[in-house]
Amino acid sequence: MKRAGALAAVLAVALAGAGPAVAHTGGSNGYASVAIDGARVRYSLTLWPAALPPAVAEQLRLVRAGNGSSRDRVVAFVRDKVTLIARGRRCEAGPGSLLPITPDVASVTVVVEFGCGADVRDLLIRDDLFDVLGADYHTLARIDGPGTTAQFAFTPESRETRVTLDGAPGGGRGAASFALLGIEHILSGWDHLLFLLGLLLCGGGWLALAKIITAFTLAHSVTLALAVLDVVVLPDRLVEAVIALSIAFVAAENLFPSPVVSRRWLISFGFGLVHGFGFSSALRELGLPTHGLLLSLFGFNAGVEVGQAMVVAVALPALALVRHTRWERRMIWSSSLAILLVGVVLFVERAFF
Repeated sequence: MKRAGALAAVLAVALAGAGPAVAHTGGSNGYASVAIDGARVRYSLTLWPAALPPAVAEQLRLVRAGNGSSRDRVVAFVRDKVTLIARGRRCEAGPGSLLPITPDVASVTVVVEFGCGADVRDLLIRDDLFDVLGADYHTLARIDGPGTTAQFAFTPESRETRVTLDGAPGGGRGAASFALLGIEHILSGWDHLLFLLGLLLCGGGWLALAKIITAFTLAHSVTLALAVLDVVVLPDRLVEAVIALSIAFVAAENLFPSPVVSRRWLISFGFGLVHGFGFSSALRELGLPTHGLLLSLFGFNAGVEVGQAMVVAVALPALALVRHTRWERRMIWSSSLAILLVGVVLFVERAFF
């Protein structure tokens, strides 16, 4: 058991240092609004300093403090890294500005007006903000034009999208971009993965494991949809704290010979409802219209499921190797104790600090 304690301490320190801010975002997000009006396009980008690399975050804090040179630098990198092309020609970026900053809002919004020379019918949007804001940054964009609304998740791998105003808005490609975002979101959401691993450690036979995974999938899919559609929204702080508590609970239950709840899929379903609210944080603040949001929501949730299936496909064979061996109980104890400590640390941090 000394080895188990050492493993738990190391894992707890390593994961606690990551902090709660990166738990669900799959990196940091910016929210862009692209409004097409005739020959002009208004591009607005909202950024939160706390989620960005230190150098950029410091510039944004200086902007909020009224520093003129920092304001010019922030506006300049948005102008330089966002490219719009209409009718095969690059649209000209205006000088750019900032929306008024208020003390009760932590974000900074940059607005750049682009002139495209003629009425925009077909617009190519390229986002290279990752070169400044980091490889784990994403821009979640809403694109509005006459009779057209589209959404797209810009990532380092998907930097361009095209919108046609007199035809289909490319919804399929937008859904695919959100699916990729969903995969990255679950693979980088290590607290969700710890919860899932804790459930699988003592999941029992294949039928029991299938019930656990299915219950978790159904539960978080329901609350993800409810939260993004603004039907039910819970405070982020409460959601984060309960997610941490769910990690600690399933890990603690693994340490007892007899389970507290005989049907483990009930635990998976109950806490899965809360995890769905955590998943929704990547989409909820974008303010997407309902008729366009459904496709993006479907793509994002499909990506979450694919990412989850990838993790399960790796974890189950590894767990099967030690099933019914003399190492099984020791593996369950050491892993569960480590997960328990991480869950407790996260709960205290998220609930009280």
